[in-house]
Amino acid sequence: MGGHQTLQCFNVVQGITCLQTGKEIITGEVFVVHGQPSCRISASVQLYSGTRLDPNSRKGKLSEKAYLKQGKTQQHDGTKITTYKIKFSVELDFGIPGAFVITNEHKHKFFLQAATLQVPAYKKIQFYCKSWIYPFTKTKTNRLFFSNTFYLPNQTPEALAELRKKELASLKGDGTRERKEWERLYDYDYYNDLGNPDKGQEHMRPILGGTNSYPYPRRGRTGRPHSSQDPRTESRPVKFNLDIYVPPDEQLSPKKLSELIENSVQAIVHFPIPEALSSKQESDSFESFDEINNIFSRHKKQEVEGWMAEKLKDLVSDDLFKEIREASKKDPIKFPLPKIIEDNELAWKDDEEFARQMLAGVNPTVIKGLEVFPPQSRNGVWSSIEASHIQHNLDGLTVNEAMNQWRILILDHHDYLLPFLDRINTNGICVYASRTLLFLRDDHTLKLLAIELSLPDSSADTEINRVFLPATQGTEAALWLLAKAHVAVNDSAYHQLISHWLNTHAAVEPFIIATRRQLSVMHPIHRLLDPHFKDTMHINALSRSIIINSGGILENILFTRDISMELSSAIYRDWRFDEQGLPADLIKRGLALEDPDRPSGVYLLLEDYPYGADGLEIWTAINTWVRDFCSLFYTNDNSVRSDVELQTWWSEIKNVGHGDKRNETWWYPMTTLMDLIEALTTLIWIASALHASVNFGHYAYAGYPPNRPTLCRKFIPEEGTLEFADFLKDPDRYYLKMLPTRIEMTIGVALIKVLSHHTLDEVYIGQDPSPEWTDNEEVQQRFEKFRENLQKVERKILARNRDPKLKNRKGPAKIPYKNLYPDTSNIGHAKGITGKGIPNSISI
Repeated sequence: MGGHQTLQCFNVVQGITCLQTGKEIITGEVFVVHGQPSCRISASVQLYSGTRLDPNSRKGKLSEKAYLKQGKTQQHDGTKITTYKIKFSVELDFGIPGAFVITNEHKHKFFLQAATLQVPAYKKIQFYCKSWIYPFTKTKTNRLFFSNTFYLPNQTPEALAELRKKELASLKGDGTRERKEWERLYDYDYYNDLGNPDKGQEHMRPILGGTNSYPYPRRGRTGRPHSSQDPRTESRPVKFNLDIYVPPDEQLSPKKLSELIENSVQAIVHFPIPEALSSKQESDSFESFDEINNIFSRHKKQEVEGWMAEKLKDLVSDDLFKEIREASKKDPIKFPLPKIIEDNELAWKDDEEFARQMLAGVNPTVIKGLEVFPPQSRNGVWSSIEASHIQHNLDGLTVNEAMNQWRILILDHHDYLLPFLDRINTNGICVYASRTLLFLRDDHTLKLLAIELSLPDSSADTEINRVFLPATQGTEAALWLLAKAHVAVNDSAYHQLISHWLNTHAAVEPFIIATRRQLSVMHPIHRLLDPHFKDTMHINALSRSIIINSGGILENILFTRDISMELSSAIYRDWRFDEQGLPADLIKRGLALEDPDRPSGVYLLLEDYPYGADGLEIWTAINTWVRDFCSLFYTNDNSVRSDVELQTWWSEIKNVGHGDKRNETWWYPMTTLMDLIEALTTLIWIASALHASVNFGHYAYAGYPPNRPTLCRKFIPEEGTLEFADFLKDPDRYYLKMLPTRIEMTIGVALIKVLSHHTLDEVYIGQDPSPEWTDNEEVQQRFEKFRENLQKVERKILARNRDPKLKNRKGPAKIPYKNLYPDTSNIGHAKGITGKGIPNSISI
């Protein structure tokens, strides 16, 4: 709930024992954020004893009802928090409260932030709730909350054991009927909501997940009615709206949702709408690089009227249309220049900068060591790159010597893409599958050696290959720039669909669902993971509505068009959870060697690899924190094996959440404490640092479309053709006509601006201990150590960025690498496009 996510709860009235009546008075406070601006709360609370069992119910003793009253409202970080006093009169043998139930007897929902209780001669009992409380008339049940005390299942007090089971059971959906807004139900479904057959055949899409043809992680179930044209596909709203179901506790706060909408509307009004409204365009391409630069500083208002207004009305909900229209009437906002052209507007053309971005750009997770020269396809076809193409560029080494020294690297977008090209290269799309070879210089920068662009041939065992070599002058230099653009196009689509969407957003959602369904909120691992799941399910649901769906943003701007998600399914075949952690990933890509004497367990072969170097520091800090946390609750391997909730959780992730991978042998067996630590470290790494590294650098690099184009509309012309003659007349004009259209480019920039934006309620890794941990001083001490370790990493990152010997930290574009700078001190101070900060969760 915006600024109140980290609200701490104190100022509690002391409890009183009344000897005259034989009763004990328990007092406390309840902290509420109203769902409606002016509504009054009508709610009752009952306490469950955590230490005294009712022999009849087999649950803790239950108090009489107390009602919320004497509400006092104050502002907290711009949010109105109302504090209600509560008082309970209980028997002297009631014991210590361990839970409470609250019943909303009003017609409006409200957000329950927290509660505290004071029992005579006992410490304050805290409850961190952060949950919507819907009216009883809708839910037909009350809400149960446990105190902040952690318990493994076999350590649960007898008075709370039955409540623990009941609460978990209440969260498990049964796979039937459409979900209602107020239902707290977690269930799995396939990605059967990407297509929209009711709009026409062209909007049919494969169902991802559940078949050998299209394996995929599962998503949260909404249960919307089936499409009338395809009973396997879930129906979609006629207009885009924000009312897609996610369990209430996974929803964005109203403040964050409002900020997200505002950012999106501003970006839409500033970038694509002026292009759509302009009547001066003789061409659908930008005519010059200056014209592209000017889109960031438009000064003319472009009000949404006429045909554009009618078009938008058909596409979006009435509320969203109103916001867009009102925003279009305001004075234009000046957007910052993307960093890639801020200091030197030609830096993006530099070969060294092009190569550096593979190590420190927005997609630094793909480059790998070359294993065999020349490269060979999976089907056995050899690359057309020959030793004679690169020998002169290896700084005196032979190809064999360079290979033996791990100094030839490859950006490989060949094997996975080639089988799809016949389907992709239609309707004006012209792309290749690419291989880019690079040489690691003595100063640890990368030198481009060759680019191979491939098309499928009529025979499965042959390809049509063209090899391009670096050049700095004349026609060859212009052709080389075209070849680099085709490589960047490949990398852009892979980045959005795989590095970003699949490997973070989609991969994590099943873990969230399994955690809610199988780990009680009392479970320490649930409490550890909870901050790393904030907002992810809602962001993913919105993405399925407008970004990755048929006709969505990615299908409009990426060369993969309507096979975008199908391609991500094909690549998911090779996904392995045990390779998602950074050390394992670096070893797999041939960029690190195992070294048990190092804190990270690996030795980085590329000394100046900003993503790898900073990432290993972050990984080590997370791993130490997870190890410290788990050691407080698990004393040995047997305590892991005997944790029934944990074992069921892990089984559900393997067999249901990532069910298409259920038979893989690489899953951690979850029989040792080390299995648990590695699995949790990997999961937290994905949700925090990995996502930050591939998301928040978007605007700096991809905000300028020529640096990261998303599709090509022309192949590289062959000498002797009319196309080649056209190219020779004006290479820059040919280049711009090869790139996406004006409207495609500006839609892409608008999306990238929104993705790169930190919201004001962002919670960064290591920033604050979760309020859920307030009852455990040891956990807070270990977390403080984690924070201190991250602050040490911050100092190291800043020092590395100042080191002139580490040239890849800034490069020709002079962009300091801060994508993995934790930013632990940024507490509600900075929002927007900061280019740094690791949020706890995949929250945008």
